[in-house]
This record gives sequence, C-alpha cells and structure tokens, in this order.
Amino acid sequence: MKVLLLAGGLGSRLSEETVLKPKPMVEIGGYPILWHIMKIYSYYGFNDFIILTGYKSHIIKEYFVNYYQRYSDITVDMVNNSVTVHKTRQEPWRVTMLYTGQNTMTGGRIKKALPYINNEPFLLTYGDGVSDIDISALIKDHKNSGKLMTMTAVKPSGRFGALVIDGKNTITSFMEKPKGDGAWINGGFFVCQPEVMNYIGNGDDVIFERTPLETLAREGQLHAYKHDGFWQPMDTLKDKHQLTDLWESGQAPWKKWEN
Repeated sequence: MKVLLLAGGLGSRLSEETVLKPKPMVEIGGYPILWHIMKIYSYYGFNDFIILTGYKSHIIKEYFVNYYQRYSDITVDMVNNSVTVHKTRQEPWRVTMLYTGQNTMTGGRIKKALPYINNEPFLLTYGDGVSDIDISALIKDHKNSGKLMTMTAVKPSGRFGALVIDGKNTITSFMEKPKGDGAWINGGFFVCQPEVMNYIGNGDDVIFERTPLETLAREGQLHAYKHDGFWQPMDTLKDKHQLTDLWESGQAPWKKWEN
C-alpha cells in the first residue's frame, strides 16, 4: 500500500518556524517531523510514499533529492572536482512528491494523487503528527470492519494542567496534561479503499474533513480505530519543544525503529 502524506499547508500557528519552511519540515531532534512519520510507516514495512506538497514545496523536494549526501560522510576534492562518499545512511523508501497547489485544501490535494494509487487501497495521514500507533493492527481492524475507510480516533491531552479541589475548596493535587473532555477526535492515520476517492469532489477548494468524511459517515462507511496510546500533533512552538524534549531524552514513544 502507498502512503499519502498531506504536507502542503501553511502552518500559520507555528509561524516562528514556518515562515522559512513548510510545517512538515520543522525539525524534531535534527530531523523533519515528516521524516519521523515516514519512519513510523517504514517500521511496519510501508515504504512507498506520495507527499502532497504545496507551500514552499521546493524545500521538501530538495531535502529528498539531497538525502543521500545530507546523511553521509563525504570528502569534497576541489582540486580534482570530485566527491567521495564514505559512510552513508540509506532508507528503503520510494518517494513521489506532487505539487498540489499553494492554497489547495486537503481534499483537493488528496484527489490529485488519484493517478498514482492504481485503484488500490492506500494509507493517509497528516504531515504534522506522530504516534505510537500499531499500523499493522490498524490495517487489520480496517479489513475486519468491511468499511470503505478507517480513521484513527484519539483522545488528546489537555492543553493545561488541572487542579483537584475537594469539597472545602482546598487544592489537593495537580494533574499535568489530563485528557481533554473525553471526546474522541480525528487523529489522522487513515486506511482507505480506492472508492474513497469517489467521495472527493473536483476542485482545489474541497476540504476532506467536511463533505467527503461527513458523507462517508452518513452512509455508515467510516470506521473508527480507537487508539489510547501516544498521539501528538505539532501545532505550536510549545508542541515542537515537547516533542523535541521527548526525542532528546530517548523517551519518544513513536520511535520503534533502531536507527
């Protein structure tokens, strides 16, 4: 199965970083969050990626075009005009980058990948969130559901600490990052049958999370895979710092690969 990655948005809430680069290229521990997401899928054997680009798409293209040298030890001989590669890092990836428009909405971006999925089931997620999700279990659950599409449902952590107050209005303890209001939300990490493309209208203004998903839900074709584990989007600079701290401490829950 191919993996479609939505990587074309402006990322305005992370403007401190995205003024210079697209949001999926903001780094966590020296690697773009897009790389982290791809490593999650690769760990489960999915290595054929279609990156749906838009804002500052050239930065994403240049990253993968130069990936081989970026993570290699090299000697540049300026006298003989030669480059010798010593130690290199390789990934078993095939990466297709589609420029889907500067201001195209999510549905419009996905629809432009139609010629590349070969009428086969495909995986899909956003290029700004990581999770310790078991992709194999997700796909198995999707197949068992018999639905056209499976969405990973998550319960995000609260943005603020909570106070525990007893009957006398005495604060008895603090809770950091409590679960939100208990509601499940869209966590990305979708599994889609090719027929899902038929639910996405033509045009750059189609928002995937509106009419396409609402219609699938109304017809009983949208299945939820409930994930109670780690899930964290990178919406703000605070999110970036939290994810970076987890990575640098060696406690990143989404990192299951060895290197």
